[in-house]
Amino acid sequence: MLTLAWIVAVLAACLVLAYVNASGRAWVTGIAVALAASWGLSALPLVANLLLTVAFIVLALPLAVPALRRKLVSDGVLAAFRKLMPPMSQTEREALEAGTVWWDGELFSGRPNWRRLLATPRPTLTPEEQRFLDVDTEELCAMTTDWEAATVYRDLPPHVWQFIKERGFLGMIIPKEYGGLGFSAWAHSQVVTKLSTRCGTAAVTVMVPNSLGPGELLLHYGTEDQKRHYLPRLAKGFEIPCFALTSPNAGSDAAAMPDFAFVRWGEHEGRRVLGLSVTWDKRYITLGPVATLLGLAFRVYDPDKLIGDTEDLGITCALIPTSHPGVEIGRRHMPLNAVFQNGPNSGRDVFIPMDWVIGGQPMIGRGWRMLMECLAAGRGISLPSSNTGMSMLAVRAVGGYARVRTQFKTAIGRFEGVEEPLARMGGNLYMMDAARMLTASAIDLGEKPSVVSAIAKYHITERARQTINDGMDVIGGKGICMGPSNFLGGAYMQHPVAITVEGANILTRSLIIFGQGAIRCHPYVLKEIAATRETDREAASVAFDAALFGHVRFMLSNLARTFVTGITGSHFVRVPADIAPATRRYYQQLTRFSAALAFLSDVSMGTLGGALKRKEKLSARLGDILSHLYLCSATLKRFEAEGRQAADAPLMHWAIWDAMFRAQTALEGVISNFPNRFIAAVMRAIVFPLGRPYVVPSDRIGRDVARLLIAPSATRDRLTATMYVGKDDDDPVGLIERALVATVKAEPVEAKLKAAMRDGRLDGRLPPGAGVEVLTERAVAAKVIDAEEARALVAQRELAARVIRVDDFDADLGASLGKQMQGSLQPQAQPVRHRVAA
Repeated sequence: MLTLAWIVAVLAACLVLAYVNASGRAWVTGIAVALAASWGLSALPLVANLLLTVAFIVLALPLAVPALRRKLVSDGVLAAFRKLMPPMSQTEREALEAGTVWWDGELFSGRPNWRRLLATPRPTLTPEEQRFLDVDTEELCAMTTDWEAATVYRDLPPHVWQFIKERGFLGMIIPKEYGGLGFSAWAHSQVVTKLSTRCGTAAVTVMVPNSLGPGELLLHYGTEDQKRHYLPRLAKGFEIPCFALTSPNAGSDAAAMPDFAFVRWGEHEGRRVLGLSVTWDKRYITLGPVATLLGLAFRVYDPDKLIGDTEDLGITCALIPTSHPGVEIGRRHMPLNAVFQNGPNSGRDVFIPMDWVIGGQPMIGRGWRMLMECLAAGRGISLPSSNTGMSMLAVRAVGGYARVRTQFKTAIGRFEGVEEPLARMGGNLYMMDAARMLTASAIDLGEKPSVVSAIAKYHITERARQTINDGMDVIGGKGICMGPSNFLGGAYMQHPVAITVEGANILTRSLIIFGQGAIRCHPYVLKEIAATRETDREAASVAFDAALFGHVRFMLSNLARTFVTGITGSHFVRVPADIAPATRRYYQQLTRFSAALAFLSDVSMGTLGGALKRKEKLSARLGDILSHLYLCSATLKRFEAEGRQAADAPLMHWAIWDAMFRAQTALEGVISNFPNRFIAAVMRAIVFPLGRPYVVPSDRIGRDVARLLIAPSATRDRLTATMYVGKDDDDPVGLIERALVATVKAEPVEAKLKAAMRDGRLDGRLPPGAGVEVLTERAVAAKVIDAEEARALVAQRELAARVIRVDDFDADLGASLGKQMQGSLQPQAQPVRHRVAA
């Protein structure tokens, strides 16, 4: 019995030491105390005590001496690690090192510091930014629609282009000292979000120059002369920029671009100068057909060694006026009937002077890192904002429509079958907007969160796809008949563009999120990799030893934390005491899943090694876990930042339950598909010792969410706060809003009529073709309702009829619209150039 008690005590002590991530010295001390207790209590036979003592002296004590430990263990592991580590290209290395680690690092730690998250300032707009959103952006929204742009102009109308330039929309990120607006990332995000609730073409046109492109690259890497020449012209719209990265054979694998340049002497403006002879073929370049300034990425070679001893100098970025001889640009693509300017460009042996390289000659070969650094920030703003905006449009308009539209004498929004997609729409939007807000906050704090940006891009665009699809299912035929009154069809057609650009979603999920996250966010892996590249033998040994044994303690700690929190249901996990009581369990469970993610990641990397890079499904699922932890963090942060609005709680609860169930499914997916089945069984016992705790959001929560969407309320307004609602009488969203208010007002009147017809006080039988006016006249005469109530019901029916109406056209639809579109659809069409004299 004493022996058993000693063994149990030792195991418990080891679990505690691991749980708290104790130092090596604490482990040695703990083992020594256990041995002393065994000798003193005779808990083990003499031979066992002797063997354990010898093992302690031979193994444990040397491990406590760093110099001895390095010679016995670390140096050998370092040598093996160098042989086993898969080769890493320069572009892969730059992609991994680009950007910064932020809250994603906390989620990978196994013990997130929730205080740090809650202390993150909520983004706010300056008075100038708020005025721009409320006045200039509102005015721009009122100036055009997707239908007008797509069917009449095949572009933004000329007066809209001029407005965008004059009001500074193209220079939001450019500092005021260079003539721009100098807006924050949050202001940039808010403007793009609002525009996206109205006109996707306008949103993309404004979004692209303020994202990855010449302006962003010049700000961070341009010479002072380049900044002072180009930035004021870009800010005022005198130059229209585009950036050409994608090639026909280098899309998602952009680093493999075949576009090239040779260093050589040439003529420029009558002088012989050193420069580059560039050949390229690009496609999918937004604003390319109307651009006056082309940002271009290509690989530079110096075969004659004119600027150094290296021939392959690497990827480089340059700025080329599109009027420069040899630049072929102007043709258009037609991306899913969207009419934002997008097209190919090319050039062959186009000579440019060296000072057209962004940052000048010293920045040759630095282009890939430049692009990755800027993409880390830009990808976290543009697509998350535009997709959140489209989702706001879907949620507000479809929610209102579901209350106005009736079938079987019941508002369709009250059918359980419709409540289900409405619940998804509301819960997804709440989480999407929370993630948009948190990511913009990080960027405004100076972070360049490459992993977080990839998470935001992938998951917000995917949830937007689900939201728009759900909206189309609810509105049915209203959504598939195109015309001025169709508020969702344009978003439905154009949304796949967001899935494709700035890193195709399939590859973002399977390669980027965990591929970067495992190395960047892990507290030791990047240090271990850096040690393998260290040329100083002693420095490499010291650095690798510290990282290796820190990694071992980290893994043991997360193993213990995963198991203990699983056994206890995470009920004893410490979380901030001042959080909303309704969310306390979420923080605890997220901490548990954080430890599980860190543990599974270490097991996967340790057992699969470089092969994990090719196990894309496992990598994707591990990335899903990290992603859903981030989305849940953003949701909880939003709930706290908005003052714990009790009316909004159903949205928060639905979003958390949905994301945690998905994270749990991803955990199960990793374990169920792990190649080594014995290790998989052990992982399952550690991660889910008492089974899986999460299920899908309940029908009750879903019903509560759906009801929030189909009635005017402060919650509905907060959920769609950045939404543009047109004031014109025939604006489809504004019409739904008026009809919704009228429907809520008329429903009690209809209830009175139904009750009166049931008890025989009102004859509800109407002659064929008779309208509601006949019934209300009878009801007023029978004193069932008064005249004002009758007018309210008649007005509601008129508005409802306008809401559900779909567009129709003359019988010669193809001819009448085709004539308008014919010119822009011809293969040899050339778009109008938008040049403005300085």
